[in-house]
Formats: sequence, C-alpha cells, structure tokens
Amino acid sequence: MAIIKPFKAIRPTKDKAAFVASCSYEEYAEDELKSILKYNPFSFLHIINPGFKFDKSITGKERFKLVHNRYLEFLEDEIFEKDETPCLYLYEITNEDFKSLGLFCATSVTDYRNNIIKKHEDTIEKREILFADYLKTVGFNAEPVLMTYKDDIIVAKVLKKEIKNQPIYDFTTTDKIQHKLWKIDTEETIATLQSAFAKMEALYIADGHHRSASSNLLAKEFSKKNTKHSGNESYNYFMSYLIPESEVKIFEFNRMVKDLNGLSKEEFLIQLDTFYRIEKKNDGIYKPTKKHHFSMYLDGEFYSLYLRKKVYQFTDSLSELDTQILYKTILEPILGIFDLRNNKRISYGYGKYNLIKMKDNIDKGEFAVGFGLVPITVDEIKAIADAGLVMPPKSTYIEPKLRSGLTIYEI
Repeated sequence: MAIIKPFKAIRPTKDKAAFVASCSYEEYAEDELKSILKYNPFSFLHIINPGFKFDKSITGKERFKLVHNRYLEFLEDEIFEKDETPCLYLYEITNEDFKSLGLFCATSVTDYRNNIIKKHEDTIEKREILFADYLKTVGFNAEPVLMTYKDDIIVAKVLKKEIKNQPIYDFTTTDKIQHKLWKIDTEETIATLQSAFAKMEALYIADGHHRSASSNLLAKEFSKKNTKHSGNESYNYFMSYLIPESEVKIFEFNRMVKDLNGLSKEEFLIQLDTFYRIEKKNDGIYKPTKKHHFSMYLDGEFYSLYLRKKVYQFTDSLSELDTQILYKTILEPILGIFDLRNNKRISYGYGKYNLIKMKDNIDKGEFAVGFGLVPITVDEIKAIADAGLVMPPKSTYIEPKLRSGLTIYEI
C-alpha cells in the first residue's frame, strides 16, 4: 500500500504566486538569471541564490545557512503564508504540447525503504549526503519528487470533481505555461484519495532520485537522535507530485562523443558492422522510430543503425533498453567510454530540435559522432524498477518539470 499524507504547505500569497514560482536555477542562462534576480524581488531564486544579495558567489554550508535566512525573510515579509490545516494540493500544468494534473502530497520514507516507492536510477552517495545536509540546514523542501502511478478510476473521478472548484492560483508564466493550484482540505475527499492510493502496489519515481534518497538519509539521522521518535514526525515524509502514467511525457537523451577513440571513420564503421546493419541516409536529418534502431551522424552524413538481434543477447529488461544497448555495443567496446557519468568525452542532449543541434555541434567540430534514440516508455521504466535494476545515466528526460516555490514542505 502506498501512503500519501496531507501537509500544511508554505505557499506564496495569491497576488505573488506568479512572481515567486521559478524553474531550477540550472535551467536559466546566466544573463536571464541575473535579470530575474535584479528585477523580480519575489522570485524563489532569491532564496536558493542568497549570494546575490551580497554580490558574491557563495557555496557549501555557508550557502545553506543563507538559504535558510532568505526563506525566513520571505515569511517575515509575508510573501509566504502557511496553511492552517493539512491539505493535499491539486496542480495542473498546461502548455502547447501536454497537460498534467497531479497531487502535491507527503510521501513516506518507509515506503521508499520497503520498495513501495520504486527507483530506476542509481544515486551517488556524495550527492545524497550533500542534499541531506542542505535539507537539515534550510529546514524545508521546495522541490517535489515527481512520481507516477497506474491510472486509477477513483483518483481520476475525485480530481475531475475538484478542478470544477475555483483554483487558488491561476497564472501563466513567460514560457506560455499555465499553472493552476487547488487546495483539497475536506477530510472526506482526502480520505478517499488516501484509500485509493493505499490500494496501489507501488509508486514509481520519474524524477528526483537524489531528493528522495537524501530525505531517507535525513530521516534515519533524525530518528536516531530523537528519543521520542514515533514515525509521524515531518522528517519521515518528503514532498512529492503524483501524476498518472498516461500524463508523463518522456523525451530521449541523445549522445555525442568527442572522438572515435583513435579509429578512422572506416575502421569505426567496420567495427559497428558486428552489431548493426548500417544504411546511409541521403534525405536530410534521420530520426529513428522504433526500439533497437538508432540514428548516427558522422562526418556530415546520417546513418541508420539496425541492431542485429541474433548477435546481441537479451537477458533481462535492462538488456532490452536502447540506452543500455548503445552502451554495450558501441560506447564501451568501440569508443572506450566506460563511465557514462564522469567521462568528459561524452555529452548528452534532449529536446524537440536536438538532432539539429547535434548535427550543428558535430559540423562545428565539437564532436566526432552523435547517436539518436527513441524515447524510453513508462512500461520500460516500471520493468527496470520492478526488477531492481538501474538504467544508464541520461536515459530519460521527463516532463512535467515543476516550478519551485508554489508549495513548500517544512521538515
């Protein structure tokens, strides 16, 4: 059974919500970030970039303390307010490509430990510890873990009813994305939703593996220090955004490699021929459309690569994953890339026009070869998670990407 819990969110006041909501600071170009910090005093970016106030770049634990201070200032200046009763929050994101409707709630670290909340990516211990230290110092969680669940008739019926009510937020950001937020505070409705999720066998992390792992790490630390630990403390939960499988949008990450590992073009193609039937494409940009098919851009030309299935052995759900196939047949044995996370010879790209960008980067000489893939499916993610396996890094780029600052969970 999956546990979901209402919480008393810290939220921007209605008149400031559109100004507070922000993307991750990593998504902004440097000039854009500086402009927002200069001209929008309500942006959540001021909290997570506290050094701007001092015109100084601040890192480490000093930054964590200042993040906490900026957060307190937003509360003192009444940019934020706190709900008086625990609620669930219904959040809808709409743009030209998709719409998602899901729930902000608190999810359980116990479910995480018991594999009711399932993972498909590995985490780096150093990053887990760093983010756990961050959470401990700042005292709040503003970036929810994105999770998905099997489409459920009861949940869908409740949410369809709730969106007929007046939202507490309804605004459009400059990237033309519309945001709506409803507060679900009636005990009966909350109980109905909790009952529906309790009947689900699992929730699947789509985005936020390090955030959930760090919350689990922090809960272990706090529970050991708390002689009256009951399991109901706020640190036993972390904020998540839950959406049905049908509303998850998955994009592929393409791969670009800086060199051919000492091989000539002809030698490289000959080695590829072991695992692939290779065809040169002369009609512009080529994008693969099926599993186990790849596009490749090399020396000004696109190629299609069709996996020779009699040569490659499928042993489990991971071996069937296209990112794993590319790694095991090309990146590792031919191009000599063993560590996909840290090898600086490989880069990743995503987005609607990424094949064009990949071609441009290679034509400029920044990379020698690029590979295009088809997106991984939700079913593949679930199969990997159910088997307790781990995908290669940069296997999925998942939307929706959530704004920070609309609901904040205090630890």
